[in-house]
Amino acid sequence: MSRSFALRPYPKTVSLPLPPTQDDSDTPLMSDYRYGTQSDAYVAEHDHVLRNGPIEKETKLKNNDSGDDIVPPDADHLLAAMGYKSELIRSRSTLQVAFMSFVLASVPYGLATTLYYPIAGGGPANIIWGWLAVSLIILAVAASLGEITSVYPTSGGVYYQTFMITPPAYRKIASWICGWCFVVGNITITLSVNFATSLFLVACINVYESEPGVGIIAGEPYQVFLIFLGLTLFCNTVSAFGNRILPWLDTFAIFWTFAGVLAIVICVLAIAKNGRRSAEYVFTEFDPSNSGWIPGWSFMVGLLHAAYATSSTGMIISMCEEVREPSTQVPKAMVATVALNTVMGLVFLIPLVFVLPDQTMLVNLLSGQPTPIIIRDAVGSPGGAIGLLIPLLVLGLLCGIGCTTAASRATWAFSRDGAIPGYKLWRKVNTKLDVPLNAMMLSMVIQLALGLIYFGAAAAFNAFSGVGVICLTLSYASPIFVSLLTGRKQVKDGPFHLGMLGTFCNVLALAWSALATPLFCMPTFRDVTPDTMNYASVVLAAVVVISTIWYFAWGKKNYEGPPTHEDAILEARRASMASR
Repeated sequence: MSRSFALRPYPKTVSLPLPPTQDDSDTPLMSDYRYGTQSDAYVAEHDHVLRNGPIEKETKLKNNDSGDDIVPPDADHLLAAMGYKSELIRSRSTLQVAFMSFVLASVPYGLATTLYYPIAGGGPANIIWGWLAVSLIILAVAASLGEITSVYPTSGGVYYQTFMITPPAYRKIASWICGWCFVVGNITITLSVNFATSLFLVACINVYESEPGVGIIAGEPYQVFLIFLGLTLFCNTVSAFGNRILPWLDTFAIFWTFAGVLAIVICVLAIAKNGRRSAEYVFTEFDPSNSGWIPGWSFMVGLLHAAYATSSTGMIISMCEEVREPSTQVPKAMVATVALNTVMGLVFLIPLVFVLPDQTMLVNLLSGQPTPIIIRDAVGSPGGAIGLLIPLLVLGLLCGIGCTTAASRATWAFSRDGAIPGYKLWRKVNTKLDVPLNAMMLSMVIQLALGLIYFGAAAAFNAFSGVGVICLTLSYASPIFVSLLTGRKQVKDGPFHLGMLGTFCNVLALAWSALATPLFCMPTFRDVTPDTMNYASVVLAAVVVISTIWYFAWGKKNYEGPPTHEDAILEARRASMASR
């Protein structure tokens, strides 16, 4: 659909508007203006701009209308207009952004490791229709975030967006809450991915049994934690030292996923040692008796399966400062990836449900990982099952690397504006590796510390996945809510404006957020024991307490939020659209 924008006429060169300058020695430095708490390197590098005049881009582009040469403002100019220095390398194309977004979700892996929830919640109907329903809702979330990201494309993501579109009287506290939710969500989702891979690996090995029903590995807490420790260290090592090859890993993951899912689908349906279920069973069977909840609520609790697999939708925003054209590439990647993942999820889940064993047996598995058993029973061989499970395990590793990368960027961006204790250390970028290494290490240490909870509660994974989904959902809802409340004024100038469809998507996304927050604090089973309790509310409460104490101890007086240059941002955005 073609769209037109009302643009001001530009001179031969377009410059970003900056605060007024003076010629005498009393010229104020950038730090004298209200730029918020930001990188000292940025302030030092850009003070000369205020003394010597505005930045002009050297490369010129022919204006088709007037014949004049104009400057095509790029992503770095827009970032500078927002008050930030470009410190990370922009190396990702549109496809590479989409591939990373796909890897962050890693839908077959995410669905495989959390299949326990919908089986307990109701079985086949909960698995298939729950996935489809949540995916369509998340498509609305992605579209809503895409609109806002096209206007404010920074690694601060939803936190920065919330600050910019909230009325000045409330923007500090609003961005503080959103930022903490976003960072905690990134860290705990990364933690849950690596923890799920650990549990899944143990379950995969235990398709070999020492005796019927007894795997060859006991899966003791210390064993699971050591695997988790190794995976976390591996993911951080690859993310830190292999930053330049990460786009290629993401590309590899796409083809690896397609090949792996195709192999699983063909083998389980073709062999089907124990026969195949009827289509009526696959699409209509619903048995909530295993959870003990009433049917409607049981179905809702089972939605954690789909919500977990799609929770990473907005995490790709943290990569905006490593993308060549984030205003258009990131929104398109988010929406396209959700659509692709919806189809991929159905292709993966439906064949598994056709060969689904007894639901009660799967719910009672000590591992809490039914997928390896489903595949083993379908192919009739532990060796064959391992061969089909390897693609999912590799995808879990790639997902862990992607989430580690995104979490480090989110932590770094929030630290850059002084919102995390010790921010001066965490906001530094390692120039040799081109990564925010300190922020990555902070994220890793927090993950390892939280992983120790598993020694005291076997249901720790419920807490990690639940908190991750809740925090990310709340952070996504923040800018959407404010945008809708203020009449969606800010997104109207963006290159990804959806008009009335965007309003509908906003309402649907907010309705989902209101439901998901209390829903994913609930235990899977009505009869709660220490091992089946959902500790998400406990971890969430701890996050709220820590962030609140830090706000009143330091943030209320010192935190200024991101730099605010509405006029400069608008000018840069208009110029960017004019150059297209």
